[in-house]
Amino acid sequence: MTTAIAVAAFVAGALVSLATSWLLVTRLERVGERLSLSEALLGMVAALAADAPEVTAAVSAMAGGEQRLGAGVVIGSNVFNLAALLGLGAVVAGRIGLHRKVVLLGGTVAMGVAGVCLAVVLGVVPPAAGCLLGLLVVGLYVVALGVSNRNLARMRVPRRWIGWLRSAVAEEEAELELAIRPAPARWPDGLVAAGSLVVVVAASVTMERAAAALGNRFAIPEIVVGGLVLAAVTSLPNAVAAVYLAGRGRGAATLSTALNSNTINVAAGLLIPAALIGLGRPSGQTILAAAWYIGLTAAVLAFAYRDRGIWRVTGILVIAAYFVFAGSVLGLAYAWPHATGAAILAGLAVAAVFAAWLVLDRHPDAGHNHPGPAPPQPARPDPDDQVIT
Repeated sequence: MTTAIAVAAFVAGALVSLATSWLLVTRLERVGERLSLSEALLGMVAALAADAPEVTAAVSAMAGGEQRLGAGVVIGSNVFNLAALLGLGAVVAGRIGLHRKVVLLGGTVAMGVAGVCLAVVLGVVPPAAGCLLGLLVVGLYVVALGVSNRNLARMRVPRRWIGWLRSAVAEEEAELELAIRPAPARWPDGLVAAGSLVVVVAASVTMERAAAALGNRFAIPEIVVGGLVLAAVTSLPNAVAAVYLAGRGRGAATLSTALNSNTINVAAGLLIPAALIGLGRPSGQTILAAAWYIGLTAAVLAFAYRDRGIWRVTGILVIAAYFVFAGSVLGLAYAWPHATGAAILAGLAVAAVFAAWLVLDRHPDAGHNHPGPAPPQPARPDPDDQVIT
């Protein structure tokens, strides 16, 4: 493959994949609405469809024996999501208002999956066991989102837990109902969704193969191609959607988009392929990316919980942290002098800045929750949600 053909294939694959993924998202949302899925489950379906480019690119790379590139796409995409979806969203909107229960529910799942990701990348947990743990966390989250109170009670879940879960899900769904609200699907929508999925997969594989060819031709390390270039390109649709939602005051929908996207990326793009194909020997570059992923996730969630949202200054800090992450990846990838020590010091410095800001700074109205200009509407009552005592 010549350089000109590879560049053309990369650009064409990226444009077709990203454009078609939006068509896939809208049609799958309609199918979900026809199946009477809850707004929270519709959000998961939308995130799964929007993640098709990065998941496909990661699986294609790992199937081709480029485990470092594939892992880089997933983990680098997740770090980029935190900066672009939540950081940039907060900068544009001024503040992303959030309910603490929404932060706790989504954050618990996000941190659990990020912890499994780091353990697998470190080699502490075998890929197969990590896959089972990750899918267990995701499965429990889906149950919490979609199962009624009556069925939860039959599972012997304590009533206090049921009440808390329903309250957290209702707060999230109140905004997702306004943010998504698709029309019910008709029979052509299923065909369009299936066709769109085929196109997204083919275009994403083309994009990944072209990027890998260009990386080999110009001696660009795999972690740079996957963790920085492909990660950013494949995440652009989610970033645009999140900034749009943040600007409309849909804080819970913005957080849900970011966290659900990262969770699905790890489960479908890293853990499952690693269990089937293998992840190879632990790499310092991949471990660095995974450590940044879990650390930045924890920092964002800590600020979101403390401030009942994410303020513009916090968003600026998150974006700045991403650039430090990118510089650290480049330093390790190209073996700059003292790159390892510099990457460790840079990470510790960012952690110290976040910790100091978390302890010393607090907005005076952080105790009040103002989700945005359009407050959430109460969730529609469901007769099946009455707990049987």
